[in-house]
Amino acid sequence: MGWRLRVTHTTEVRYTGPARASFNEVRMTPLTLPSQVTLESRVSAGTGVPVWTYCDYWGTFVSVFDIGQPHESLTIRAQATVETDAAPAPAPPALPWPELRAQATAGRLLEFLLPTPLTTVTPDTAAGGTGPSADPARTAEEISARVRAQVRYMAGATGVRTDAQEAWDQGQGVCQDMAHVTVALLRAAGLPARYVSGYLHADPSAEPGQTAVGESHAWVEYWAGSWRPLDPTSGAPVRERHVVVARGRDYADVAPLKGIYHGAPASPQEVTVEVTRLA
Repeated sequence: MGWRLRVTHTTEVRYTGPARASFNEVRMTPLTLPSQVTLESRVSAGTGVPVWTYCDYWGTFVSVFDIGQPHESLTIRAQATVETDAAPAPAPPALPWPELRAQATAGRLLEFLLPTPLTTVTPDTAAGGTGPSADPARTAEEISARVRAQVRYMAGATGVRTDAQEAWDQGQGVCQDMAHVTVALLRAAGLPARYVSGYLHADPSAEPGQTAVGESHAWVEYWAGSWRPLDPTSGAPVRERHVVVARGRDYADVAPLKGIYHGAPASPQEVTVEVTRLA
């Protein structure tokens, strides 16, 4: 049996002086997929601020708004209720390597094979002393385990612009870094891979009514005939505790908040994510 989760994602931005105008894009609305259903969702940016929504190239719901009046702060609140599946349908057997490589270099899958600035590693890092397993799925699992062994989770150790090689060399980072490194190594092995942004309830034994307070989460999906998820940070199966919001080549495609403004510098954002199990 799956879970019903309520997610509340609040971002506060404060400026050192009045911002005279701002335009913002918010990617905080969970998708409806075979593994999850979004029952309701809402993004607000304050009283009287209209919010429009569109679907971007990567299939993500984007809420956009602009504020034309001077303002010294901005509070964005996204709330959603999602039902997740505890036992997703079994993935079909992974394709043999020759067939996988032939299909992966055609069409849009190629976009998930090419490195990006955030998912580039050196040939030595990509090689790692071992070649791909005979089974593509086993190769992916081994890569995820390798990243988890090399990159230790450490809050605040990196920033949003830290790339995969920097996180690997540093040996520590956050879920974003571990996802970037995993994506880089999967692509280097010949597996199309994409970055997934979303939420995770941290307690696998949470009872209804229990809230986990933290941040947004990131994991990966790789293609071996079908898309398969991996969470290199937790090592846990991607099931009822995970909520998918966006997928892309890397964090830059799915950043929860992007925007431009005219005015005084902004202070660091204050972000709070609450994930509550409702049922």
